[in-house]
Amino acid sequence: MACAICEIRRPRRFCPGVGGEICTICCGTEREVTVTCPLDCAYLQEARRHEKPAPPAELPNQDIRVSEELLQENEDLLFALATALFRAAAAAPGVVDSDVRQALEALIRTYRTLESGIYFETRPANPLAGAVCHAIQQAAGEFRRNEQQRTGISHTRDADVLRVLAFLQRYELNVNNGRPRGRAFLDALRGFYPESTGGADAPASSIILP
Repeated sequence: MACAICEIRRPRRFCPGVGGEICTICCGTEREVTVTCPLDCAYLQEARRHEKPAPPAELPNQDIRVSEELLQENEDLLFALATALFRAAAAAPGVVDSDVRQALEALIRTYRTLESGIYFETRPANPLAGAVCHAIQQAAGEFRRNEQQRTGISHTRDADVLRVLAFLQRYELNVNNGRPRGRAFLDALRGFYPESTGGADAPASSIILP
């Protein structure tokens, strides 16, 4: 019996991504490259502990100031948008970190126009990124409507949403592993917001700037 990927070496473990037995070398080299690995794969989770992110040479949108104080003040908003992002990605087969990155960049461009007073909506050409983008937009609107119903006024400004989006963008770039099918950011969200798959309404207890 040979590895289901290379068809040469002896298999050592079962790969849920290919539905067959594979060797350890293929597991390491093809993980999130040619194989879409389930986030709960034990071997993927073990690799995450030793994985080094591949951050870009320069972070985009550096002029958007994001402080720990601002994130603490908008923790509920951050939780709402991050949860919507994770759920949208989980609901659309094939979504990877690069799709999420495109969605966040499009939303940041849109919210920048709101600050300038001339609204122009940027939509990703990538349909997977577009679905994530739409879900986050809906979550932001729903958050404000709920806030309005509870307090009679929405305290969340467009600038607050913009800064939270910039934080999520930096977070994604900070943990991205550079693999074509990489979902390190989505996996990090799943761990950072463990309730995000269960619909809990309480935010995580702490926020750490990337």
